[in-house]
Amino acid sequence: MCRSRGCRPGRPTYFIGLGSNLGDTRKQLAGARRRLTRAGVVIVRTSSLYRTEPVDELDQPWFRNQVLKVRTVLGPQELLDLALSIEREMKRVPTVSKGPRTIDIDILLAGETIIDTPGLTIPHPRLHLRRFVLVPLEELEPRLVHPVLGKTIRELLRACPDRSTVLPDSRRASWKP
Repeated sequence: MCRSRGCRPGRPTYFIGLGSNLGDTRKQLAGARRRLTRAGVVIVRTSSLYRTEPVDELDQPWFRNQVLKVRTVLGPQELLDLALSIEREMKRVPTVSKGPRTIDIDILLAGETIIDTPGLTIPHPRLHLRRFVLVPLEELEPRLVHPVLGKTIRELLRACPDRSTVLPDSRRASWKP
């Protein structure tokens, strides 16, 4: 199911979550941003970098996370295909579900688009349950309304049951689109 004025035609604003906890995580995130840009994705804004405690699978290194606000002519499925190809190119090797990874690229939101298919769900189904996504997303767009839940990102963060630690990174990511 796909409902939205911007589902295929036009250029919806997407929010993409990036995460890494293997290798040089700053370089991993920068490499993902660079590859997205080379593929024609326009990065409008980036959140700060955050150091985040693992959730679910706790026996692993902490993550570095970031949220990007982007525009692209790609549709949601095409953007997902691009994200998966970048993950493969960056040597993401699936191990344990929610386990360590060189890079993780998730489509969080796509304007008012709602998609619920076996291969793609937008908004991301656990967005409202994860502080490591909500904190950087609130930095970018605190008043953005979740198209399914009808609450702002700020409201979702305040109600989030996740109590894991999310800390601002000591250095801001430098990014010039």
